[in-house]
Amino acid sequence: MTTPRLGIAFVPTHAPESLRRLATTAEEAGLDDLWVWEDCFKQSGLASAAAALAWTERVRVGIGLMPAPLRSTAITAMEVATLARLSPGRLVAGVGHGVQEWMGQAGVRVASPLTLLREHATALRSLLAGEEVTTAGRYVTLDAVRLDWPPTEPVPLWLGGVGPRSLALAGELGDGLILANALTPDDVRAAATAARAARTRARGDLDLHATLIAATGPGAQERVDREVPLWGKEAGQGIGAGGDAATIAAAVLALADAGATAVAVQPTADEPDVEGFVRFLGREVVPLLSAR
Repeated sequence: MTTPRLGIAFVPTHAPESLRRLATTAEEAGLDDLWVWEDCFKQSGLASAAAALAWTERVRVGIGLMPAPLRSTAITAMEVATLARLSPGRLVAGVGHGVQEWMGQAGVRVASPLTLLREHATALRSLLAGEEVTTAGRYVTLDAVRLDWPPTEPVPLWLGGVGPRSLALAGELGDGLILANALTPDDVRAAATAARAARTRARGDLDLHATLIAATGPGAQERVDREVPLWGKEAGQGIGAGGDAATIAAAVLALADAGATAVAVQPTADEPDVEGFVRFLGREVVPLLSAR
């Protein structure tokens, strides 16, 4: 097992104006990644990523996830390519089919979300590679579209997945898989196995992103246990980690042992000092991961 990348998750329940301090603190603390979510109807993942990239110089910024129904494939390609050229090698573009209830609220729900995601991801990858794309699918139609300013470096395209068919699609088409919140290491292992089984040798290794709900300090485990049900799971099933640096590092490594190549730590909603928590991760948790 290689040491996983360690990042921090910016959950859009926090105000957009708090992102700057989190992003710069993550960079200063030596974390590898900053992940921004795009949950309806809270914040734009692309706008958040653009700001975070501008405020930092080193940290990788991942968008998880951009719902395919909300933007045309051409617009998504233009936006991702622009960010990638402004910050080469520092962007991970995550796409998914979106939460269907939210897509219905926005008036963009489709009959076959997986068909849309397949068409969207296939065309998006080709456009980002600088190719001219003409396609007439069930949902994605493009006529001789080519980006004038494609990325100068390949942009990793990661797909979100939960169900068996979504996991298989991510393994088939994606450079990585972004998993849902609040999973046990066994959940991650099962998802990794399913996604990687759908992968051909020609596509190379599949990266896998997992999120770890975590807290430190007094009552840390109780805070984590209160957070887990917010993500539709029951507490006490090995989800999340509350405790000292060794406890959190062990939980990160357990996810890595299960197949995760990148782990984003998500502070609990009641975390009183998010920037201090990020510094704690960099100062005390990162060395334990590197020492393994």
